[in-house]
Amino acid sequence: MTSQKDLIIIGAGPAGLSSAIYLMRKRLDTAIITENVGGQVTWTASVENYLGYRVIEGVQLVERFNEQLGDFSIGLGLNEKVVALTGKADLFEVRTASASFTARTLILATGKQPRTLNVPGEKRLLGRGVAYCAICDAPLYKGKVTAVVGGGSSGLEAAIDLAALCPRVYLLERGEKLTGDEVLREKIEGLDVIEVLLDAEVLEILGEDRVKAVRFRRAGAEALEEIAVEGLFVEVGLDPNSGPFRGFVELNERGEVEVDCRGRTSVEGVFAAGDVTSVPFKQIVIAAGDGAKAALSAHDYILRRGTGSGEERR
Repeated sequence: MTSQKDLIIIGAGPAGLSSAIYLMRKRLDTAIITENVGGQVTWTASVENYLGYRVIEGVQLVERFNEQLGDFSIGLGLNEKVVALTGKADLFEVRTASASFTARTLILATGKQPRTLNVPGEKRLLGRGVAYCAICDAPLYKGKVTAVVGGGSSGLEAAIDLAALCPRVYLLERGEKLTGDEVLREKIEGLDVIEVLLDAEVLEILGEDRVKAVRFRRAGAEALEEIAVEGLFVEVGLDPNSGPFRGFVELNERGEVEVDCRGRTSVEGVFAAGDVTSVPFKQIVIAAGDGAKAALSAHDYILRRGTGSGEERR
């Protein structure tokens, strides 16, 4: 990958890959710098709400993205972690641990990273009962006993969604009370299928090929307890992958990149898309759409400032 580009995309999840496809069609000299391809989609066991597929595994959807991207010639810096951004319009520098690249324009699309429990069985059973997105995966557990870890608003929302599908839902919170919004707490109290377990710290997720049970300890107790479940949703928060952008573009109180309706950030010539941004509702289809929007906005920006290295193909 040559170091000078019209545009560099940082991140290769649905937002970054969608941006790349649009920019390649515009014949802009584009590169992607990313630690991995697919982002959070590869953490999703099955996708049932992406247009064109009745149901598809997350990994398979990423493969389809890559196949489409393969129709174009694009620079790819894979397994590269961005450590810093500097510069201003028409001359931005992207530094990784091993190299430095420059571009006239940037699109930030690094997504978010689910917070994990870091307990035995969690990583091994990912996609086989362990999930991090109830909106995405709840329908897969219809008729099954499930559990949710996390008493904040996202955990309560996940438990409520699952209660409409599952005969029993356990809600485990390591604190002494639920901390989610009051309206959600009231809904939880009105749903008999949900059993709230407070002061419960998850220690291990059990199962060979699939999740079979969750082992936890109550605060102040020595004995361990287990509950039999077929699905465990970890809802203890998401962290935006915005560390390298701090001090470069404006972030909100959650660490997300602030963008306007065209995907523009606080820095002229820098755009952002997907879960790393302040746009609500973190979904694959929304990230892909916002990636296309950011790409078109970036293309218009380059046209206004003078043509790029290639000609537009309409």
